[in-house]
Amino acid sequence: MATLCRPAVSVPEYVITMEDTLELARTRHAGHPQLPLALRLIENTGVRTRRLVQPIAETLTHPGFEERNRLYAAEAKARVPMVVRRALEDGELRAADIDMIIYVSCTGFMMPSLTAWLINSMGFRSTTRQLPIAQLGCAAGGAAINRAHDFCTAHPGANALIVACEFCSLCYQPTDVGVGSLLSNGLFGDGVAAAVVRGTGGYGIRLERNGSYLIPETEDWIAYDVRATGFHFLLDKRVPGTMEPLAPALRDLADDHGWDASDLDFYIVHAGGPRILDDLSTFLHVDPEAFRHSRATLSEYGNIASAVVLDALRRLFDEGGAADQARGLLAGFGPGITAEMALGRWSRTSCPAPQETR
Repeated sequence: MATLCRPAVSVPEYVITMEDTLELARTRHAGHPQLPLALRLIENTGVRTRRLVQPIAETLTHPGFEERNRLYAAEAKARVPMVVRRALEDGELRAADIDMIIYVSCTGFMMPSLTAWLINSMGFRSTTRQLPIAQLGCAAGGAAINRAHDFCTAHPGANALIVACEFCSLCYQPTDVGVGSLLSNGLFGDGVAAAVVRGTGGYGIRLERNGSYLIPETEDWIAYDVRATGFHFLLDKRVPGTMEPLAPALRDLADDHGWDASDLDFYIVHAGGPRILDDLSTFLHVDPEAFRHSRATLSEYGNIASAVVLDALRRLFDEGGAADQARGLLAGFGPGITAEMALGRWSRTSCPAPQETR
């Protein structure tokens, strides 16, 4: 079985606090008719601090899409290798042991993908398969775990590397002044994460089942409007209420596996905002404490998009993990509206290698 090992996570050095965010909103949008509403929504996110790849003064400028995308590529190449090396160490593998790299990001664009640069720069084999995922937004962290699971199941003994690189601050658009945009300006942060999924051996979550679910007719609720100035984030006011239709999908996945989604030992889910976690507690009948790792990521880093699930899992590892064979759920939510879901057991013992060869 495929095992998801301890993720490595890195956030940039520039910090913006909730107080900084609120003051910027007050000064830059003093005459906005819905400023009080926007300020209240930002305060209710529960985000205390976020990290940015640039100082705030530079973040607030817009040098053009070309320059921003150039900066995205430069920062990715500067920050991803360290996280990849740590993930490989935590998974007790070398770059040459990796058979597939899954790279997820929705905040910049490169072609060829960063996967090609990683293979050329870090000692991965030239035969390493590449799977860049660019258009699943925050759900891509869950999707990356699921595609790694699928790959390792189809190729017994193979290993996959997941990389999530999100510089949400490079998508800031100073001309977007809708309430949804102002809320987003106070919610999203920057971060990089990586994790190994081992086909054999390793310690962490032994993945057993995965699934996807899309809520019909919600494709424009979370979206990018791509213009000459770059990616303009669109957020429908109905998004916070999406856990009510998604909770049954989580239940169905667990039911199909013979588990009860309300009675698992750990939960690692994307924290798009506090209501997402509150509603999951309600609709799954789960103690709010079960989502403490997701809340901690949201509070300390903000919504770091596809990297949230990996950071929340890293926090569970840092807490000491779960009991051997403890059952858990992982889920990422994003545009579509899409849920990428996985079930697995915590493993404290290394799984023996299969008889077949790659």
